[in-house]
Amino acid sequence: MAREKVLAIVLAGGEGKRLMPLTEDRAKPAVPFGGTYRLIDFALSNLVNSRYLQIVVLTQYKSHSLDRHLSETWRLSTLLGNYIASVPAQQRHGKDWFLGSANAIFQSMNLIDDARPDIVVVVGADHVYRMDFSQMVDFHIASGAKATVAGVRQPLELVKSFGVIETDPNDPTKITQFVEKPDSTRPLEDDPTQFLASMGNYVFSTDALVEALRQDEAREDTDHDMGGDIMPYFADRGEAVVYDFTNNDVPGSTDRDRQYWRDVGTLDSYYDSHMDLLRPMPVFNLYNEAWPLYTHQVTAPPAKLVRGPYQEGGVATDSILSPGVIVAGSRVQESVLSPNVFVGNHARVDKSVLLQGVRVEEDAVVERCIVDKNVVVPPGVRVGVSAEEDRARGLHVTDSGITVIPKNYKFE
Repeated sequence: MAREKVLAIVLAGGEGKRLMPLTEDRAKPAVPFGGTYRLIDFALSNLVNSRYLQIVVLTQYKSHSLDRHLSETWRLSTLLGNYIASVPAQQRHGKDWFLGSANAIFQSMNLIDDARPDIVVVVGADHVYRMDFSQMVDFHIASGAKATVAGVRQPLELVKSFGVIETDPNDPTKITQFVEKPDSTRPLEDDPTQFLASMGNYVFSTDALVEALRQDEAREDTDHDMGGDIMPYFADRGEAVVYDFTNNDVPGSTDRDRQYWRDVGTLDSYYDSHMDLLRPMPVFNLYNEAWPLYTHQVTAPPAKLVRGPYQEGGVATDSILSPGVIVAGSRVQESVLSPNVFVGNHARVDKSVLLQGVRVEEDAVVERCIVDKNVVVPPGVRVGVSAEEDRARGLHVTDSGITVIPKNYKFE
């Protein structure tokens, strides 16, 4: 039996307002993560490892750094028709930009017409996880449904943050209702503390998706959203099923990290996801060679820990050090240091995320911070220690007390 032809669409046009100031100058999927990665690398790595090699990435806001990353990193051999193509908003249907995630696909309908796939896989570009999409596609085909959404269990108190999936008690795979970010929902029968949330990953039979998008475009009472409009359309028709993420078995995964999935849509979740990488037995393991994470390889010398001018050694514990990092006579604890970060003599970096090119000069302290590119923390300056002082500097401090220093910020 011939294998179904699959086109993958990555929705990468999100503005990412809740990640400001990290998204002040870049699209949300281009935000750096884990030292050397970008958020979009997780979605693309999952698709490529699933052997889906015809991929289009729909971009919109502040897409320059994202486009550059895609062009420098994600090049597939064209000999067998493989590609990863960045596609901006083209205004093929009127003069509007993308009005929503569903409208983004509708405005790019020519991509589906050209590829002529049997199945369309639609994924977001801003989640941290591993997933074999071929298992979800197999489930979709076997179910006979027109639309399948991946579901993940989440704590009931987060119900207002996700699309909520409710299923038939007699058939736990059949979706009876799909509601985007409701005030409440009924808990799962086997766990009253959890509900089933949408991961923002979908599988569609192509003809059904095309018809749904055309009907959505003709309506006036719509936000043109995949979760808010397209999935309810299929649920109301009895044509939608849920794929339980707990059934996805990625090669090389462990019982500890198999079901890891994080929506890094807020600064606190972005920070917490980084901390998940740092435990001796990490909650999310970057070192799974059977399901690799691909990204741009930075041209930089190896990281090094060296003595400072007073012969005190550089020390880093429970931390990630990217290429080009120098820790000179200083101490780094429970932190992620991106390429070409420098930490000077007697300085201390604790529980922080430092992006590319950050310099922490001698005797400075950086504690519980996210520091964007090219920031220089001057000698003796303490940041992240006092929320009041940081706010007085004009810095953003999250509800959980994380100080965020924007790109190219200058200390007075």
